[in-house]
Amino acid sequence: MKLLFDQNLSRKLVTRLADIFPNSSHVQFHELAEDTDTEIWGFAKAHDFCIMTQDADFAERSRLYGSPPKVIWLRCGNAPTQQVEALIRAGAEAIQELINNPNLHCLELL
Repeated sequence: MKLLFDQNLSRKLVTRLADIFPNSSHVQFHELAEDTDTEIWGFAKAHDFCIMTQDADFAERSRLYGSPPKVIWLRCGNAPTQQVEALIRAGAEAIQELINNPNLHCLELL
C-alpha cells in the first residue's frame, strides 16, 4: 500500500521513503492541500492510499468510520523532516502490520 502524506508533512518524505514505501505521494501533488479532511479521506479511499498525518482529526475519523483508508498518526510534534523520516523508518514493521491486518484501522507512532 502506498502512503499519502498530509499537508502538515514535508513533500520530501515521498522521495526519502521511496525505498520502503514506493508509489507514495503528497496531498499537494494532487491539488488537495486546501481541501477538507473529508475530501482528502475520499481521495485516499478511492486511490488506495494510507493517510500519514500529524492531524488528530484523521485518527478520530478512523475510529468513527474504520477503513479504508487506514491512518498513520505521527505524534512527534513539529519535528524536522529528518526526525520524521527516522520515526517512520523505525515504525516500518508496525506500518506493514497495519496495512496487512484488516482488523487494524489506525496506528499511532510516537
